[in-house]
Amino acid sequence: MAWFTSKRSGTFPGSVLIVALDGWVNAGKAGTVAAETLVGGGEVVAEFDPDLLFDFRQNRPIVQFDEGVMTGVEWPSMTLRHRRVGELDLLALIGTEPNWNWHRFAAQVVRLSRDLGVVRHISLGGIPWATPHTRPVTIVATASSREALPEGHSHPEGTLRVPASAVSVVEKAVADAGITTIGLWARVPQYVGAEYAAAALALVEAVSGVVGVDFDVTELVEAAASQRTHLDAIVAARPDIRSVVEKLEAMVDEIGLTTGEELAAEIERFLRNQDGDEPGPAR
Repeated sequence: MAWFTSKRSGTFPGSVLIVALDGWVNAGKAGTVAAETLVGGGEVVAEFDPDLLFDFRQNRPIVQFDEGVMTGVEWPSMTLRHRRVGELDLLALIGTEPNWNWHRFAAQVVRLSRDLGVVRHISLGGIPWATPHTRPVTIVATASSREALPEGHSHPEGTLRVPASAVSVVEKAVADAGITTIGLWARVPQYVGAEYAAAALALVEAVSGVVGVDFDVTELVEAAASQRTHLDAIVAARPDIRSVVEKLEAMVDEIGLTTGEELAAEIERFLRNQDGDEPGPAR
């Protein structure tokens, strides 16, 4: 059984693999937008068979009609791309979170990582958070070891047990295979339901700090500024929303960054409250 189709030959020794999936723990689509920015229009290295990953009743394909004529069907996808940035070979696995076969999917990512020469794995995502859009986006970091935790970001302390995403399952399998892994999770204001460019921008900048390479973020900077203006206008026109934002501002300004233990408790509390819901692609 072929899990994926290779689109090119060759390896990328010393490469970094970015993984971001649309679904659970991708609030504001922060992870997927950041990954798409990082890999740009990179060449396709491999494409996974959607029949082995998706329940099409849950992740329905999109059918297109032009002037009443059916012209195509767009299927949920899982694609691995490559981009050369300076001296860095960057790989990015981007797609929809699978509905099933997580163990086998993770094993295939491990296989690809070994075959292609990956030496570092970075997971990206977004976490809904009690934070206002008027404050800088902050990052929660996780890693395969304490030594691998990137500096400058908070991380959970103590024991944290939460419902897993496919991204985390893949990351654990890769770590167990001996590859260093890092997770970067942007805090996204809970009231922002659309793509949140500021969170994607923060993730790209965090990845840049980890790999030591600068990326072009011009479009994200412009998108974040435009969205900030739009959100400010909504808040100004809605006293009820303005009250909520002001309370969040006061809380963040007074408390600042939470401790690791407080962070772990907040993540666990939020995700446990979501456990009974079927996670949709906008979460």
